[in-house]
Amino acid sequence: MLNHVSRRFFLGGVFAGLAGPGWAGPPAVSLRPRTRPEDFGGRTEPPVSGLIDAAQLGGRVTYAVVDVATGKVLESQGGGLGQPPASVTKVITALYSLDVLGPQFRFETRLLASGPVRDGVVDGDLILAGGGDPTLDTDELADMAARLKEAGVREVRGKFRVWSGALPYQRVIDPSQPEHVSYNPSLSGLNLNYNRVHFEWKRAGQGYSVTMDARSARYRPEVRVARMAVAKRSLPVYTYADRGDHDAWSVASGALGKGGSRWLPVRRPAAYAAEVFATFARAHGIVLTPGRPLGETPGGQILLTHKSAPLSEILRGMLKYSNNLTAELVGLTATARRRGKPAPLAASAREMSAWAQDLLRIPGAHLVDHSGLGEASRLGAASLAHALAQMHADGLLKPLLKPFPMRDSNGKAVPDHPINVAAKTGTLYFVSSLAGYVTAPGSPELAFAILAANTELREGYDRTTGERPPGAYGWNRRAKKLQQGLIERWTRVYGS
Repeated sequence: MLNHVSRRFFLGGVFAGLAGPGWAGPPAVSLRPRTRPEDFGGRTEPPVSGLIDAAQLGGRVTYAVVDVATGKVLESQGGGLGQPPASVTKVITALYSLDVLGPQFRFETRLLASGPVRDGVVDGDLILAGGGDPTLDTDELADMAARLKEAGVREVRGKFRVWSGALPYQRVIDPSQPEHVSYNPSLSGLNLNYNRVHFEWKRAGQGYSVTMDARSARYRPEVRVARMAVAKRSLPVYTYADRGDHDAWSVASGALGKGGSRWLPVRRPAAYAAEVFATFARAHGIVLTPGRPLGETPGGQILLTHKSAPLSEILRGMLKYSNNLTAELVGLTATARRRGKPAPLAASAREMSAWAQDLLRIPGAHLVDHSGLGEASRLGAASLAHALAQMHADGLLKPLLKPFPMRDSNGKAVPDHPINVAAKTGTLYFVSSLAGYVTAPGSPELAFAILAANTELREGYDRTTGERPPGAYGWNRRAKKLQQGLIERWTRVYGS
């Protein structure tokens, strides 16, 4: 069941004074576009069709723009058609988690003792229990180990065990993505460093020296849960195999050059966190004997708790960097709270879709995940823009959005441009979306959504390689130029 405190906050804040009694029934404002004439105010603007034709994107471009003060849909094309939203999905995820969990919610990672602690000795197991924190990193695990030492613990007579059952394990977000891309990590109730491991290589004689470590700002502990071998080949660049107790990677020597580094996904997040914590505990003289992971919610004495930053701060980072793992974990956590128990990713996405249809009034919202990585998700531009307008007065979402820079004819960002855009971008190959708010001198503040997708081009490339398909870079640049052209046009047509 939805948390009543957070629902009161959300309904009393986000939608207060906007929808009134009409929010419970049909929208009071028509979703039909109400476009001003092209020569409004004595100015003649080129038709939108000219901008879209010039972009040469093919496929389908849909959009809608709404006056946030009145709720009127000023202009729309294909606004009721479902399009892949890509990472614009994260806007829905942010609002969903804020509603269910509240902006001050904090994730907790705990250390527990299954037995009594006497004279610094844990007479039982030591348990590292995850709470779904998407931001837990190596530095914070190091701090937890130091705090354990400061609490007087010097010995654990039982086993060291981990619990990750606060959220269900998901091997990948989207199975269609290449194995080695770090933006498609595993998900778990216990996660570390966004479930990425740092792979670094350097020339050493006739071969290479390689390391796999849980790198952070202060530490670089090497790990064995993910291992790398250099193979004498040119392609494929990476291969992966599950070896039961570790991730076994190989890399083509022909692709390495003199040296470099990259992040790779971790497929055993709980074991990854356990290994890193045990390393720091050992540095403090606390030797831990590994035990089997716990399947049930752990009980026992809580020795210490690490709390994350507030949810609102986590969401700001999620939207700024478009982090997929963060989006999935906050969405899964919101569903677990809403349902009273964890749900698999697909079921959690359906729950969020139903929430968006009900509370945000986005008919036809169909989301297959919380990050937008899955291409089967669909949103309509008109209902999305209308929902953004409805949320505007609360001021909750807009400060979390990233500035979208306006650019000159050479593609360079223009400092102090009079048009200010706060929005969320979304990009897949041959999919480009943008939704948010725009302000400009003499123009009312506008909420908008632009969704462009060429599904035919998406279906025509090999996704297993991880290589950018031919034409994708140019397509994306033209899509961004179209987005800016539409925004500039709206501020002129609907300005004073």
